[in-house]
Amino acid sequence: MRLGDDATGLINEVLAELAFKAGRLDNALRGPLQAEAADLVRLMNCYYSNLIEGHVTRPRDIAAAVEGDLSKDPAKRDLQLEARAHIVVQEALDRRFYANELGDPASPDFILGLHRDFYAEVPEVFRKIEGEACSFMMEPGAFRSEPQHDVQIGDLIPPSSERVVTFMARFHHVYGEKQGQSPRARLIDIPAAHHRFAYIHPFPDGNGRVGRLMTHAMFLKAGMGAGGLWSISRGLARGLKGREEYKAHLAATDAPRQGDLDGRGNLSLRALQGFTFWFLKVALDQVEFMTSLFDLDNFAIRLRRIVETNPDLDPRGGAILEAVLARGELARGEAAAITGLGDRMGRTILSQLLAANLLTSETPKGPVRIALATEHVDQLFPRLFYEA
Repeated sequence: MRLGDDATGLINEVLAELAFKAGRLDNALRGPLQAEAADLVRLMNCYYSNLIEGHVTRPRDIAAAVEGDLSKDPAKRDLQLEARAHIVVQEALDRRFYANELGDPASPDFILGLHRDFYAEVPEVFRKIEGEACSFMMEPGAFRSEPQHDVQIGDLIPPSSERVVTFMARFHHVYGEKQGQSPRARLIDIPAAHHRFAYIHPFPDGNGRVGRLMTHAMFLKAGMGAGGLWSISRGLARGLKGREEYKAHLAATDAPRQGDLDGRGNLSLRALQGFTFWFLKVALDQVEFMTSLFDLDNFAIRLRRIVETNPDLDPRGGAILEAVLARGELARGEAAAITGLGDRMGRTILSQLLAANLLTSETPKGPVRIALATEHVDQLFPRLFYEA
């Protein structure tokens, strides 16, 4: 169920690089801008997690749902509500983590809570399970427990419903938090826990989303959260070479032990090593990608380019944006004065930037900070939502 000392040298190298670069990403942004960016990454995480499930909801529609702006089309509205549920649950996870109240992500209570909280927010249509022999309404926050809950996913036949509770207790025993556990031990267990959770398939439905939210929480507890500036779901949805990698690697890691030299459990140790290496490489790839996006020098260039290419904006507003970016936030009078054009003209340019959602403020007269509105995402963060 875990690699421990059986981790290869290549895995150990990726572990060390991931820890180092996640620390650098955590220092890329600070203060209000980091919080703004974390909100955007949360939306991105939701988008890609849904994409893995075959549910395509455009980033702007997800952002609209968060604001309560729902489509009149019932099917589209249902997908918006599903996406909003993901964001609500992840936001609660992040808030609890920073309040030191998150708990143990591998515990049955934690996992049941994720499932319950997610399905409490989604339309009833997503709780209806249709099978060849039966159909039923899934109970939010309840493991599989009846014969009708038994499933087969491709070639995989997960543990029977009557054994799920026992398997999840074992899952917690192996992957749960332990006093004195090193950061390396926590981190190397995350890919294994991610696969073994999918293998157990403890719920009739929703295992993918709950598993990815659990994994997000595990990265937080392992010190790899990087201020909320990266997401594993984007990497899993896109892979390193193609979009089918994630499901292919999950299926390959279901393989039984291949002889006496392939570990001591029921499942293949070599397959787990391969999945762990791939999974950590995906995480590293995403940390590196997000670090490049949040590089302040390049980010400043992209901000200025938006102003310079928009005929409705005074190009001198770029100086205000760069100053706000460098300092985190600025008083309105100070921001207007940066243009050197006098108070009235400076405030006019500032108003343009606020109206264009390039700047935002908590109050009509309060200090301004950079806004990361979804309407500017493609220009500010190229390839963030590549599939959209």
